[in-house]
Amino acid sequence: MNVFVTGAAGFIGGSIATALVQAGHQVTGLVRSAEQAEEMQALGITPVLGSLDDRALLIAQARASDAVINAASSDHRGAVEALIEGLQGSDKPLLHTSGSSIVGDASGGKGSDVIYYEGHLPEPTVDKAARVAIDNLVLAAAAQGVRSAVICNTLIYGHSLGVKRDSVQLPRLLKQARKSGIVRHVGPGQNIWSNVHIEDVVALYLLALAKNPAGTFYFVESGEAAFVDMTRAMATALGLGEPQDWPLADAEKEWGYEMANYGLGSNSRVRGRNARELLGWAPKRSSAQQWILDEML
Repeated sequence: MNVFVTGAAGFIGGSIATALVQAGHQVTGLVRSAEQAEEMQALGITPVLGSLDDRALLIAQARASDAVINAASSDHRGAVEALIEGLQGSDKPLLHTSGSSIVGDASGGKGSDVIYYEGHLPEPTVDKAARVAIDNLVLAAAAQGVRSAVICNTLIYGHSLGVKRDSVQLPRLLKQARKSGIVRHVGPGQNIWSNVHIEDVVALYLLALAKNPAGTFYFVESGEAAFVDMTRAMATALGLGEPQDWPLADAEKEWGYEMANYGLGSNSRVRGRNARELLGWAPKRSSAQQWILDEML
């Protein structure tokens, strides 16, 4: 297939694009700079210079491709509208990347017993309403002849398979720990996130390209962990003392509102059956803590 990937210079998109090339697909990747274009060429990916604001470019690339994977932003509505327009009536796949902070509760590091399932999502918080509206727009594109899917990833661990990029959450904890000599989590760190290894994420995208039924939402998870358990593993790996609670206000100064409240300070507990039942997805990794101990550093 000829696959157009936005975010090909990023952690998720770059890992997917690299795996697609290795599987024999032709990949065109949207990049923002000549430097990123060189990185793409070295990986066998054809670069296209542009941005998510280049509506005509996105429409043209979608029309010229056999499938589109949007891994650049979960929050850029204009880009999604352009990609849908380019794919209307084609029955081509559009795999849109979302994230499970859409069910995040911004608990300040306190735990929760609430678990969400595909097809049973809560009303989004004000902070996440726009992202959920984009997800729904993608799913609704199934009625316009687009084989659309929302791939809602949880906390992703593992090293990039493409360009050297970090994932979103754990590397921020690691960077802060190395800078200060103290491993910290938001509040008491009892908050729990479902998680998944990047290699299993990539495997799911490749399966969805071939098998996705139009208009399907996928939670991508193969385990879960409280942040305090992940920071304990990190402290052990780094040879540092026990992780410490960090007041939300201090965490916000370090990581910003969004990351402190949702990425690192919320509960996001989900269960996904669609990938396993509809695509035959069988994740191989299930322990973020073990990866932290054995492979993160």
